[in-house]
Amino acid sequence: MNRIDQTFETLKLHNKTALIPYLTVGDPDPETTLDIIAELESSGADIIELGVPYSDPLADGPVIQRASERALKNKVTIRTCMDIALKARERGSQLPFILFTYYNPVLQMGLDTFFEEVLKHDISGLIIPDLPVEESTEIRKRAAAAGVHLIPLVAPTSHERIATILSEATGFVYCVSSLGVTGERTDFYSGVEAFLETVKEYSRVPIAIGFGISTGEQVARFSKICDGVVVGSAIVRTIESNIPLLEREETRSQGLSQIGQFVAQLKGAKLALDR
Repeated sequence: MNRIDQTFETLKLHNKTALIPYLTVGDPDPETTLDIIAELESSGADIIELGVPYSDPLADGPVIQRASERALKNKVTIRTCMDIALKARERGSQLPFILFTYYNPVLQMGLDTFFEEVLKHDISGLIIPDLPVEESTEIRKRAAAAGVHLIPLVAPTSHERIATILSEATGFVYCVSSLGVTGERTDFYSGVEAFLETVKEYSRVPIAIGFGISTGEQVARFSKICDGVVVGSAIVRTIESNIPLLEREETRSQGLSQIGQFVAQLKGAKLALDR
């Protein structure tokens, strides 16, 4: 069974919601990313999105854009990101990994090679935000054959397309909480709860929400109605603010600990609600 399916099944048995951190691989460097993955796992993360740094993102706000710039200076590629997933697994990580990438790096690698590498590196899911459902048939077929989930994104503006987008969804559905790019927010789309209920009506798989979620209170709010909550920019910003500590050997563990504490706080808010 795919690790994503196992995770959601286990959490459902215990009436819990998945906490899904996003991080940009290679920020501030690949070795530190490995340490951060271990820290996230020990702090309560359930699934991890591994972001492939990209020079021309469509959906990323300024925090993740800066992280991509730092990673690209380290010459991090989609292959680097896959290698990080495998190295984390070799270190003992059991979490499902989702590769978050724009379509161009996939296309440049070639679909045959791409899916061979995805399997070889034990990646459980894919999110490709600039690949519309109408153009995803070939990748969906290949993902299904490989036992890998191509996770669809659905936004409040999707309206009549929701049924089409979700008709062949596997793994889970990524619901976009707000219009615009990623980034921490205090306010969300005003009809977000109704939007999530609509998605539930059409979805045969768990639903998760992301874009802008950055506090324990927000995680708790959406844990009431979703199977998973994605936190991206707030974690990437926490990594960014701790780079001075992470870059020095004598303070590295302190920087990692602060990242872990932030994730543990998010998890703590969610666990309090679960109980």
